[in-house]
Amino acid sequence: MKILFTKNIDQTIISKELGEDILADCVEVIKTKPIMISPFDLKNYSLIFTSANGVISFFKNRFKPNENFTAKNYNKIYCVGEKTKRELRKHGFGTFKVLKNAETLSRFIIGKCQHEQFLHFCGNLAINVLDKELPLQNIKYKKVTIYNTEEINPVIDEKYHAAVFFSPSGVRSFARRNSLEDMKLFSIGETTSGELRNYTQEDIFTSEENTLTSIFELIRREIRSRI
Repeated sequence: MKILFTKNIDQTIISKELGEDILADCVEVIKTKPIMISPFDLKNYSLIFTSANGVISFFKNRFKPNENFTAKNYNKIYCVGEKTKRELRKHGFGTFKVLKNAETLSRFIIGKCQHEQFLHFCGNLAINVLDKELPLQNIKYKKVTIYNTEEINPVIDEKYHAAVFFSPSGVRSFARRNSLEDMKLFSIGETTSGELRNYTQEDIFTSEENTLTSIFELIRREIRSRI
């Protein structure tokens, strides 16, 4: 089986997870670059991160959240996905709540956090779930764009049995100049699967969690079902 991963992943990890008989290529389909802005006071705000790149760019801009929960104006941190949580941990910060995608985060905030005001640190192509839904509930919300995502739109001449996608922007970048037909399509989370459905009628295999571990489990199950 020959698989295309649409982001760079260490080949030793792929071999360990999927076995030596799986041929895998990795092609970057998007690239990101931090936007430098002047850090400002975060007092009285809860913070939202929906990607690891958002966390990386936040700290490159030298923002300083107050995570001392005994303080009056400490910053609650909400995030989407385990990768985002791990990136926050690298910088010494925990999370108040981790949800699997923006839709579940939106429902949680609407149900339990009506009186907080939010800053969402994200990229220029972040999906619009939060900024559509939260203001409708009179929840104070502001999106702060701190990195740019560029769709590279590579042409892939090689033929693959399967392709693995990690973000809606990655799907768009690939689909602009390549076909999604006649391949098994693996997706890291429902948001990415939703974007894939805009381009194909093929079955889409969606991981339960937005993690590499979960996507590898999904691929292994599908490989075993073919044997």
